[in-house]
Amino acid sequence: MKPRHIAIEGPIGVGKTELTRRLARRIDALCVLEPEDNPFLRGFYEERRGAAFSTQVWFLLARHRQLRDLRQGHLFQQRIVVDYLFEKDRVFAHLTLDDAELDTYERLYGVLAPEIVRPDLVVYLRAGVKVLRERIARRGRPVERRIAGPYLEEVVRAWDEFFFRWDQGPLLVVDTDRFDPIHDDGHFEDLVQRVDAMERGGTEYYVPLA
Repeated sequence: MKPRHIAIEGPIGVGKTELTRRLARRIDALCVLEPEDNPFLRGFYEERRGAAFSTQVWFLLARHRQLRDLRQGHLFQQRIVVDYLFEKDRVFAHLTLDDAELDTYERLYGVLAPEIVRPDLVVYLRAGVKVLRERIARRGRPVERRIAGPYLEEVVRAWDEFFFRWDQGPLLVVDTDRFDPIHDDGHFEDLVQRVDAMERGGTEYYVPLA
């Protein structure tokens, strides 16, 4: 069977949201995008004291509310494409919080995580730091202009390490440095076929058709 609940994940600027929208339209699926109105995010990028913890808790609760609602049976009458994993918040928490904050965060995460529906397939979009910086600059979001190079490198490394250990279900790894399923129709249709043919377990590395 084709995966019904697909999560698309990857570092900042890799193109998760754009691909989620396009894939959802293509397969007639419900499109679920993570909340973007976090009032603490600007303070985090400006390195204000305490902003990292407030940012992570806000995202944790907002994402939990969205994904918890997917448990309602009527939503699963159609396919769903989400542009994040619930575990995403925890990856960033370990990058940004100090020990005391992380202890409090982990306690809250442990309460909320069991209520989340897991996706049938995760698509991990990879890209190098240079490519990500170009894409971030091109989309021109003011809040992202403050993202430091070393932080972006940490994010890329954290995601690679996270998915290297991934064992929670099927995973499709896609290197997007020279592959553009968002703007190239041929690349996109090729990826759609690979997603629909994905096996029910294990990790596969996507290789575009010649």
